[in-house]
Amino acid sequence: MLNDWMVERVLLELKDPSDAKCALGFFHWSTKRRNIEHGIRCYCIAIHILVRARLLNDARALLESLLNKTKESSSRVIVADTLLGCYPVTDSHPIVFDLLIQAYAKLRLTDVAFEVCLYVEKHGFSISLVSFNTLLHVVQKSDQFGLIWDVYEHMIQERTYPNLATLRIMINALCKDGQLQKIVDALDRIMGKWNSSPSVIVNSNLIFRVLEQGKMEESMVVVLLKRLLQKNLIPHSVAYSLIIHARIRLGSLDSGWEMYEEMERRGFQANSFIYTSFIGAYCREGRIEQANVLMQAMEERGLKPYGETFDHLIIGYANLEQLEGCLSVCDKMLSIGLIPSCLSFNTMVEKLCAKGHVEQVNSRLTLLLDKGFSPSDITYTHLIEGYAKKDEIQEVLKLYYEMEYRSMSPGLSVFTSIIQCLCHCGKLEDADKYLWIMKGQPLTPSVTIYKTLIAGYRQKGYSIRALHLQNEMDSLVIHK
Repeated sequence: MLNDWMVERVLLELKDPSDAKCALGFFHWSTKRRNIEHGIRCYCIAIHILVRARLLNDARALLESLLNKTKESSSRVIVADTLLGCYPVTDSHPIVFDLLIQAYAKLRLTDVAFEVCLYVEKHGFSISLVSFNTLLHVVQKSDQFGLIWDVYEHMIQERTYPNLATLRIMINALCKDGQLQKIVDALDRIMGKWNSSPSVIVNSNLIFRVLEQGKMEESMVVVLLKRLLQKNLIPHSVAYSLIIHARIRLGSLDSGWEMYEEMERRGFQANSFIYTSFIGAYCREGRIEQANVLMQAMEERGLKPYGETFDHLIIGYANLEQLEGCLSVCDKMLSIGLIPSCLSFNTMVEKLCAKGHVEQVNSRLTLLLDKGFSPSDITYTHLIEGYAKKDEIQEVLKLYYEMEYRSMSPGLSVFTSIIQCLCHCGKLEDADKYLWIMKGQPLTPSVTIYKTLIAGYRQKGYSIRALHLQNEMDSLVIHK
């Protein structure tokens, strides 16, 4: 009786390209007439025979059938592994692995496709640019922005360099992810205002992404940049700037400065991007004086600071709790038509409100709102906490209503501040009202909120209400 093993033997007898159509006919005949459920190995032998005979459409059809059959398998590389195992006995061609990657991509099994790509390359086979482009296209269509850059980075590491189709796919991914303007702005600060090519945009973004993730040592980043330089995929000015930026980001600030000075002696032109990188690093290390010296040097050289340059200084001053420095930088930004980022302003608000300077910060917020600044709920939370510490209930409620007007959802800390402030001012009924509003959000009141209300009611002699709140607190699963 015909079985799968016998089918394999017959197929191998028909492995010569001249017999490939007979092999395919026998494969289908044995399925329909003999009701044989072909195993993975049998499929793979047939696929290899078809590939060797360049019957690629037939090979693709069998591959798709096999992948649909095995997609629930516990092993994601079972088909690739079997194809590798059958490869020597069929005298096949490496293109079979390209067809495999393309078939996975067509079925939108993109994670598996990339895993199989790595697996196949580990066994000595290369994947073509066409297959990478096919995979990148499907990944981009699926909005898998992390995966698309992982695949692209792997391509460069393997010395498979992009063509126009690749770059078009990657630019589309940057657009869809909302990152295109960000990288174009960064390049403008390195090279000045000019139309960056798709290659420069894509490959610069790759380096920025690698640095942000912090998953690669400096030496590997330099190797990556050298490969891009060798293929003219990135200009020297950008490459040198990114090498210095990489050293700074990876924690070698002083050696980064030494490298910069050496490169400048060799003719490297300084730019706003490099100065801002150094200023940010000095601010993160608390070396605000050196950051200011660089800011002055930058302006003396005719290099224009931009929003991020000032943001670094604001955060640097805020972390050192230097009120005047924060406000001075913020005012300078406003004077030249810039506004701080929400992150830097929130850092300033948090630090200065904690020091009791809530009025000065709130006045700056008013100015910023007139300039188009968009505060976050964190901005209001810090301000409310600052005014609550001073028991300025009118300012607290004013900010709360402003949050509502802006369709922001006050969090636990906002309600805690409001209720504590109202209780300190003896307005227990109003505090109770905000407890009720809070429950309707829905937010679970904290132990602090309940204890504040209970203490307030007991102090006023309202023991029944205090007992009710005590029982309510005991019955709820609440924040500790």
